[in-house]
Amino acid sequence: MFEYLPIAPPDSILGLSDAFAKDPRPGKINLTVGVYKTEEGSTPILATVKKAEIKLLNTENTKGYMPIEGHLEYLKAVVGLVFSDQLDHGRVAAAQTPGGTGALRVGADMVAKHFPGTRIWLSNPTWANHGSIFQAAGLDTPVYKYLSADKTSLDFSGMVENLERDGRPGDLVCLHACCHNPTGIDPSLEQWAQISDLFAKKKMIPFVDFAYQGFGDGLMEDAKPLYSLLAKNPEVIVCSSFSKNFGLYSERVGAVMLVSADASRTEAALSQIRQAIRCNYSNPPRHGASTVAIILNDATLRAEWNAEVDAMRNRISQMRSMFIDGMKKTGIDRDFSFLQRQKGMFSYSGLNSMQADWLKNERGIYIVGTGRINVAGMAPQTMETLCQSIADCIKATT
Repeated sequence: MFEYLPIAPPDSILGLSDAFAKDPRPGKINLTVGVYKTEEGSTPILATVKKAEIKLLNTENTKGYMPIEGHLEYLKAVVGLVFSDQLDHGRVAAAQTPGGTGALRVGADMVAKHFPGTRIWLSNPTWANHGSIFQAAGLDTPVYKYLSADKTSLDFSGMVENLERDGRPGDLVCLHACCHNPTGIDPSLEQWAQISDLFAKKKMIPFVDFAYQGFGDGLMEDAKPLYSLLAKNPEVIVCSSFSKNFGLYSERVGAVMLVSADASRTEAALSQIRQAIRCNYSNPPRHGASTVAIILNDATLRAEWNAEVDAMRNRISQMRSMFIDGMKKTGIDRDFSFLQRQKGMFSYSGLNSMQADWLKNERGIYIVGTGRINVAGMAPQTMETLCQSIADCIKATT
C-alpha cells in the first residue's frame, strides 16, 4: 500500500530552515523558526537548567514510568506559576504533556470525545499548527478577525463583532495569553476585560495557549490576561509550554490544565484527561519536567531563572528598538515604529510574500512569507546589513 502514498508538502516554516541550512552564502540571516537566539546565533541552555540537571543526575534513582498525568511535583509548581493565588488550585485538573503542542492536542481530544460538534475559534492569523492540531482532533475551526488591514495593529472591533455575532454557547475560543504568534500584537488589559465579559455573556469557553510566559512584560504580568478571563468565566482550558522560558525545546515540556467551576469536578476532568493521554503517548517523559520542578521548587534557582527570563525578554526588546532605529537611518519612507508595541519573539513586519522572496534570493535573509519575523534572530553585528537589505527590498519592489 505504501507505494500509493503521496509526498506531503513541507512545513512552510521548517522548509525555510532547511533552505537556510543549505544556503552557502556567508552573510545569510535566519528570522524564521520560533526559537530564542543569543547575539551569537545560538540557542543556549540556561545556567539554571544546567544546575538543575546536575542536581537531578546526582539524586535521580529511577527511570520507571511516571503516572499518566506526569510528574506530580512539576504539576503542582506549574499550576502555582500559571495561576498564582487567583483561584483555588483544587479547581485545576493538570497533566504534563510533550510540549505545548501536546497540551493543545490532549485538550482538543478530550473535548472532541465528550462534546462532539464543538467548534474552536482561531484568530486570523494564528500559529500555523493550531488549525492542523484541532482539525486532526475532529474540531471545526472557524476564524475571527484579529489583524488590522494594514497588518500593524489589532482589529479589536472586528474580533468582538465576529464572536458576538457568530459565537455559540459551548464554543471554544483559542487565545494567546501573551506574545501573539505570529503577529506579536496583544490586546490591552482593558480589551481583555471586554473579551472576558463577552465570553461570559455568550457562554463561550477560553482555550488559552500560554507558550511565552515571561517574554511579554514579565512572568506574572503576562498571566494577567488569563486572570481577567478567570474573573468572569468559571471554565477555562490553559495549555502551557516551557520550551521558550526554560529553553527546553527538545525536552518537550508542557502542561494542559482544565479549570472547573469548583473542585468537586476536578477528579472527573482529570480522569478524562488521563484517558486522552493513555491512548496517545501513554505517559510523558521524566527529564524535562524534573528539571523544571527542581528550579521552581528551589528559591535560589527560581530567582536566578527569573533573571534569565528577564534577560531574554530584554534582549528581544533591545533588538526591536535597534531595528526601528536602523530602519530610520536607511532613509526609507516607511515607519516601523509600530514594532515597538508588539511583544515577544515574533512581529509582523508589514513585508509581503514577494518581498520575502526578494530578501531570500537577493540577500540570503529568510523571513516567513506572511512577513513574520523572529526578532530574537536579530543581532547587533548584522543589524545594519539587515536594515539596509530591507530598505533596498522595499525600493526594488514598490
